Amino acid sequence: MTWPACGTKTAEPEPGPELLPRLGRDGSFSLYSCGVGEGFHNAAGALREAQEKFVAPAALERFAPGRQLVVAEMAVGTGTNTAALLAATAAAGLELDWWGLELDRRPLALALADAGFRAQWPAAVIGRLEGLAGGPRLQLGDARHRLPGLLDTQAGRCDLVLLDAFSPQRCPQLWSLEFLERLVRLLRPDGRLLTYSSAAAVRRSLLDLGLELRAIRPPADEPERWSAGTVASVIPFAPHPALRPLEPFELEHLASRAGLPYRDPSGNATAAEILERRRREQAHSPAPPGRRRPPEDPGGLGCSEGHR
Repeated sequence: MTWPACGTKTAEPEPGPELLPRLGRDGSFSLYSCGVGEGFHNAAGALREAQEKFVAPAALERFAPGRQLVVAEMAVGTGTNTAALLAATAAAGLELDWWGLELDRRPLALALADAGFRAQWPAAVIGRLEGLAGGPRLQLGDARHRLPGLLDTQAGRCDLVLLDAFSPQRCPQLWSLEFLERLVRLLRPDGRLLTYSSAAAVRRSLLDLGLELRAIRPPADEPERWSAGTVASVIPFAPHPALRPLEPFELEHLASRAGLPYRDPSGNATAAEILERRRREQAHSPAPPGRRRPPEDPGGLGCSEGHR
């Protein structure tokens, strides 16, 4: 993209017409993408979402202090998940070996130029985030084309893989069976793939790839929500208060046409091509039609299901 690299307090890019600043209910900084037609976070706010969908399900207490965690993050966006993980690992006495893939440098640049965003975090977290934003570990471009290079050095080494792309209906390129298969190859045997998505196609793809699944429990103050996301692992999960097994109705939904995966064998298909291929496969599938589900995130900053 054409924005200059961010990495200092003097980098102050202005949002273009396609990226509009938003605040969540928790007061945290976010953006709305007019080009994609979705917000980067849900209405509750970016901070709450990062803690609820990524930090808590990561179960950092599994790791002894002093351990270095290897983390790969797909769709870095505003850097809120990265900052939350930096703060949480520092508090737990853990080191972080972080790698990120992102198409557009502007969201992170806009966040780092925003006084409210900077005030959300300790100075040490902002400093580290600035270093990552301007360094080689943030790799810009189509994640489908960048991921093979990351696999060359990090395959089988990642403790955590974060997937926070726009929703499957908006960005199916990063939710295809083929892309998820490559993400799984990044994981250590006890590593975890974490995402906000509870979509049947995503969960079914992960099950078909041989992973164990858990749903992320929604917060107690939002009883109308049935799931806050999905965590996948090669090995069985130990009990954790943030996670629960999939309910029978969720498993039934995976067996329906809604569970048919997004496919992108070439790794170069457009969103429209991927969606049309899946539509045709659903139309000819002998699987039962999917039942209408509760929304994954009621309300939101311009989106009903997914966000970055």
